[in-house]
Amino acid sequence: MLAECLTTRIGDTVYAVSLQHAHRVDPVELQGKPADVFPDFLQRQLQAGIRDFKILPLFFALSRALTSFVPQEADKLRSWYGSFSYSLSDVLCPLPDGEPRLVQILYAHAVYTAETHDLPLQNLVLVDHGSPEERVTRVRNHLAQQLRARLDEGVLLAEAVMERRPGKQYDFNGPLLSDCLDEMASSGAASAIVVMQFLLPGRHAGPGGDVADICRKAMQDHPGFQVVTSPLVGEHPLLLDILASRYMS
Repeated sequence: MLAECLTTRIGDTVYAVSLQHAHRVDPVELQGKPADVFPDFLQRQLQAGIRDFKILPLFFALSRALTSFVPQEADKLRSWYGSFSYSLSDVLCPLPDGEPRLVQILYAHAVYTAETHDLPLQNLVLVDHGSPEERVTRVRNHLAQQLRARLDEGVLLAEAVMERRPGKQYDFNGPLLSDCLDEMASSGAASAIVVMQFLLPGRHAGPGGDVADICRKAMQDHPGFQVVTSPLVGEHPLLLDILASRYMS
Protein backbone atom coordinates (compact mmCIF):
# COMPACT_ATOMS: atom_id res chain seq x y z
CA MET A 1 0.00 0.00 0.00
CA LEU A 2 2.81 2.44 0.87
CA ALA A 3 4.59 1.69 -2.41
CA GLU A 4 1.34 2.21 -4.34
CA CYS A 5 0.71 5.56 -2.67
CA LEU A 6 4.28 6.69 -3.33
CA THR A 7 3.98 5.60 -6.97
CA THR A 8 0.96 7.85 -7.34
CA ARG A 9 2.76 10.67 -5.54
CA ILE A 10 5.99 10.74 -7.56
CA GLY A 11 4.75 9.39 -10.90
CA ASP A 12 7.32 6.57 -11.13
CA THR A 13 6.73 2.93 -10.23
CA VAL A 14 7.86 2.05 -6.72
CA TYR A 15 8.26 -1.63 -5.85
CA ALA A 16 7.74 -2.88 -2.30
CA VAL A 17 10.78 -5.07 -1.63
CA SER A 18 12.08 -6.45 1.66
CA LEU A 19 15.77 -7.08 2.16
CA GLN A 20 15.36 -10.53 3.69
CA HIS A 21 12.96 -12.98 5.35
CA ALA A 22 9.67 -11.57 4.02
CA HIS A 23 9.35 -14.48 1.58
CA ARG A 24 8.47 -16.60 4.61
CA VAL A 25 5.24 -14.67 5.11
CA ASP A 26 2.14 -16.51 3.96
CA PRO A 27 0.82 -14.76 0.80
CA VAL A 28 -2.66 -15.05 2.33
CA GLU A 29 -1.57 -12.36 4.80
CA LEU A 30 -0.48 -10.14 1.88
CA GLN A 31 -3.71 -10.13 -0.10
CA GLY A 32 -2.57 -13.20 -2.01
CA LYS A 33 0.64 -11.67 -3.37
CA PRO A 34 3.95 -13.25 -2.27
CA ALA A 35 6.44 -10.87 -0.69
CA ASP A 36 9.47 -9.84 -2.72
CA VAL A 37 12.99 -9.93 -1.27
CA PHE A 38 15.89 -7.85 -2.53
CA PRO A 39 18.17 -10.53 -4.08
CA ASP A 40 15.32 -12.22 -5.98
CA PHE A 41 13.81 -8.92 -7.14
CA LEU A 42 17.15 -7.57 -8.34
CA GLN A 43 17.93 -10.80 -10.17
CA ARG A 44 14.62 -10.73 -12.06
CA GLN A 45 15.16 -7.11 -13.06
CA LEU A 46 18.68 -7.85 -14.30
CA GLN A 47 17.39 -10.79 -16.30
CA ALA A 48 14.91 -8.36 -17.88
CA GLY A 49 17.75 -6.06 -18.91
CA ILE A 50 17.39 -3.35 -16.24
CA ARG A 51 20.79 -1.97 -15.25
CA ASP A 52 20.09 1.08 -13.09
CA PHE A 53 18.25 1.15 -9.76
CA LYS A 54 17.29 3.69 -7.12
CA ILE A 55 16.82 2.30 -3.62
CA LEU A 56 14.61 4.16 -1.12
CA PRO A 57 15.37 2.69 2.31
CA LEU A 58 12.38 2.29 4.58
CA PHE A 59 14.79 2.34 7.51
CA PHE A 60 15.13 4.84 10.34
CA ALA A 61 18.93 4.47 10.46
CA LEU A 62 21.84 3.44 8.29
CA SER A 63 22.21 -0.12 9.56
CA ARG A 64 24.48 -2.94 8.37
CA ALA A 65 21.58 -4.22 6.30
CA LEU A 66 22.18 -1.21 4.05
CA THR A 67 25.92 -0.76 4.39
CA SER A 68 26.88 -4.45 4.11
CA PHE A 69 24.06 -6.69 2.91
CA VAL A 70 23.00 -4.56 -0.07
CA PRO A 71 26.56 -4.10 -1.46
CA GLN A 72 27.39 -7.77 -0.90
CA GLU A 73 24.30 -8.93 -2.77
CA ALA A 74 24.97 -6.44 -5.56
CA ASP A 75 28.56 -7.70 -5.93
CA LYS A 76 27.32 -11.28 -6.06
CA LEU A 77 24.84 -10.46 -8.80
CA ARG A 78 27.47 -8.52 -10.79
CA SER A 79 29.54 -11.69 -10.94
CA TRP A 80 26.61 -13.38 -12.65
CA TYR A 81 25.02 -10.63 -14.74
CA GLY A 82 27.78 -8.12 -15.33
CA SER A 83 27.94 -4.44 -14.46
CA PHE A 84 24.96 -2.48 -13.17
CA SER A 85 24.53 0.53 -10.91
CA TYR A 86 22.33 1.60 -8.03
CA SER A 87 21.95 4.64 -5.82
CA LEU A 88 20.97 4.48 -2.18
CA SER A 89 18.87 7.40 -0.93
CA ASP A 90 19.11 8.71 2.62
CA VAL A 91 17.42 6.80 5.40
CA LEU A 92 14.39 8.30 7.14
CA CYS A 93 16.42 9.93 9.91
CA PRO A 94 19.95 10.66 8.68
CA LEU A 95 22.19 11.91 11.46
CA PRO A 96 23.43 14.34 12.60
CA ASP A 97 20.68 16.58 11.19
CA GLY A 98 17.83 14.10 11.63
CA GLU A 99 14.37 14.56 10.15
CA PRO A 100 12.01 17.14 11.75
CA ARG A 101 9.00 15.60 10.04
CA LEU A 102 9.58 12.35 11.94
CA VAL A 103 9.52 14.28 15.20
CA GLN A 104 6.31 15.93 14.04
CA ILE A 105 4.79 12.50 13.38
CA LEU A 106 5.76 11.14 16.80
CA TYR A 107 4.47 14.24 18.58
CA ALA A 108 1.17 14.19 16.67
CA HIS A 109 0.72 10.51 17.47
CA ALA A 110 1.44 11.04 21.16
CA VAL A 111 -1.10 13.87 21.39
CA TYR A 112 -3.68 11.93 19.38
CA THR A 113 -3.29 8.88 21.61
CA ALA A 114 -3.67 10.89 24.80
CA GLU A 115 -6.80 12.61 23.50
CA THR A 116 -8.33 9.41 22.10
CA HIS A 117 -7.93 7.54 25.39
CA ASP A 118 -8.66 10.57 27.59
CA LEU A 119 -5.27 10.30 29.27
CA PRO A 120 -2.86 13.00 30.39
CA LEU A 121 0.18 13.58 28.18
CA GLN A 122 2.37 12.82 31.16
CA ASN A 123 4.23 9.48 31.03
CA LEU A 124 5.57 8.57 27.60
CA VAL A 125 7.91 5.84 26.37
CA LEU A 126 9.51 6.12 22.95
CA VAL A 127 10.17 2.52 21.90
CA ASP A 128 11.98 1.02 18.96
CA HIS A 129 12.87 -2.55 18.08
CA GLY A 130 16.41 -2.53 19.48
CA SER A 131 19.64 -3.11 17.58
CA PRO A 132 23.16 -4.41 18.17
CA GLU A 133 24.41 -1.30 16.31
CA GLU A 134 24.85 1.79 18.43
CA ARG A 135 24.30 4.14 15.47
CA VAL A 136 20.77 2.77 15.13
CA THR A 137 20.04 3.55 18.78
CA ARG A 138 21.44 7.07 18.28
CA VAL A 139 18.54 7.77 15.95
CA ARG A 140 16.06 7.01 18.74
CA ASN A 141 18.12 9.14 21.12
CA HIS A 142 18.00 12.02 18.64
CA LEU A 143 14.25 11.68 18.08
CA ALA A 144 13.64 11.54 21.83
CA GLN A 145 15.69 14.68 22.40
CA GLN A 146 13.77 16.56 19.72
CA LEU A 147 10.44 15.25 20.97
CA ARG A 148 11.19 16.36 24.55
CA ALA A 149 11.70 19.88 23.26
CA ARG A 150 8.06 19.89 22.07
CA LEU A 151 6.59 18.56 25.31
CA ASP A 152 5.54 20.64 28.30
CA GLU A 153 7.87 20.89 31.25
CA GLY A 154 7.32 18.04 33.68
CA VAL A 155 6.27 15.50 31.06
CA LEU A 156 8.30 12.31 31.38
CA LEU A 157 9.59 10.84 28.12
CA ALA A 158 11.55 7.63 28.64
CA GLU A 159 13.25 5.52 25.98
CA ALA A 160 13.13 1.74 25.67
CA VAL A 161 13.62 -1.16 23.29
CA MET A 162 11.28 -4.00 22.54
CA GLU A 163 14.18 -6.47 22.72
CA ARG A 164 17.95 -6.37 23.08
CA ARG A 165 20.89 -8.71 23.32
CA PRO A 166 22.18 -9.56 26.80
CA GLY A 167 25.51 -8.15 27.97
CA LYS A 168 26.87 -4.80 29.05
CA GLN A 169 28.22 -4.17 25.55
CA TYR A 170 24.61 -3.61 24.47
CA ASP A 171 23.65 -1.27 27.30
CA PHE A 172 23.54 1.59 24.80
CA ASN A 173 20.14 0.19 23.79
CA GLY A 174 18.65 1.34 27.08
CA PRO A 175 16.09 -0.61 29.11
CA LEU A 176 13.60 -3.12 27.83
CA LEU A 177 10.08 -1.82 27.39
CA SER A 178 8.84 -4.36 29.93
CA ASP A 179 11.27 -3.06 32.57
CA CYS A 180 10.50 0.56 31.75
CA LEU A 181 6.73 0.05 32.15
CA ASP A 182 7.28 -1.90 35.37
CA GLU A 183 9.34 0.98 36.78
CA MET A 184 6.70 3.54 35.80
CA ALA A 185 3.91 1.54 37.41
CA SER A 186 5.94 0.86 40.54
CA SER A 187 6.68 4.58 40.91
CA GLY A 188 2.95 5.34 41.04
CA ALA A 189 2.14 6.28 37.45
CA ALA A 190 -1.49 5.59 36.59
CA SER A 191 -0.91 5.36 32.85
CA ALA A 192 1.70 5.31 30.13
CA ILE A 193 1.62 6.10 26.43
CA VAL A 194 3.97 3.98 24.35
CA VAL A 195 5.06 6.07 21.35
CA MET A 196 5.82 3.61 18.58
CA GLN A 197 8.99 4.14 16.56
CA PHE A 198 7.89 1.37 14.24
CA LEU A 199 6.90 1.83 10.63
CA LEU A 200 4.41 -0.90 9.79
CA PRO A 201 2.38 -3.63 11.50
CA GLY A 202 3.81 -7.12 11.70
CA ARG A 203 5.20 -9.61 14.18
CA HIS A 204 6.47 -6.85 16.49
CA ALA A 205 4.11 -3.90 16.04
CA GLY A 206 0.39 -3.61 15.52
CA PRO A 207 -2.46 -5.74 16.92
CA GLY A 208 -1.23 -9.01 18.38
CA GLY A 209 2.43 -8.02 18.03
CA ASP A 210 5.21 -8.33 20.60
CA VAL A 211 4.82 -4.76 21.82
CA ALA A 212 1.10 -5.27 22.43
CA ASP A 213 1.90 -8.42 24.42
CA ILE A 214 4.43 -6.53 26.55
CA CYS A 215 1.93 -3.77 27.29
CA ARG A 216 -0.80 -6.27 28.13
CA LYS A 217 1.48 -8.08 30.59
CA ALA A 218 2.43 -4.80 32.27
CA MET A 219 -1.24 -4.09 32.92
CA GLN A 220 -1.79 -7.61 34.23
CA ASP A 221 1.18 -7.29 36.58
CA HIS A 222 0.02 -3.87 37.80
CA PRO A 223 -3.78 -3.76 38.11
CA GLY A 224 -5.11 -0.27 37.53
CA PHE A 225 -2.11 0.73 35.41
CA GLN A 226 -3.23 1.67 31.88
CA VAL A 227 -0.89 1.33 28.92
CA VAL A 228 -1.83 2.43 25.39
CA THR A 229 0.17 2.52 22.18
CA SER A 230 0.32 5.24 19.55
CA PRO A 231 -0.29 4.68 15.84
CA LEU A 232 2.64 3.51 13.75
CA VAL A 233 4.80 5.95 11.81
CA GLY A 234 3.61 4.46 8.53
CA GLU A 235 0.04 5.51 9.32
CA HIS A 236 0.88 9.22 9.11
CA PRO A 237 0.75 10.96 5.70
CA LEU A 238 3.99 12.84 6.42
CA LEU A 239 5.91 9.60 5.87
CA LEU A 240 5.03 9.82 2.19
CA ASP A 241 6.39 13.39 2.16
CA ILE A 242 9.68 12.14 3.61
CA LEU A 243 9.98 9.31 1.09
CA ALA A 244 9.11 11.60 -1.81
CA SER A 245 11.83 13.99 -0.64
CA ARG A 246 14.35 11.14 -0.52
CA TYR A 247 13.41 10.13 -4.04
CA MET A 248 13.88 13.67 -5.37
CA SER A 249 17.24 14.20 -3.67
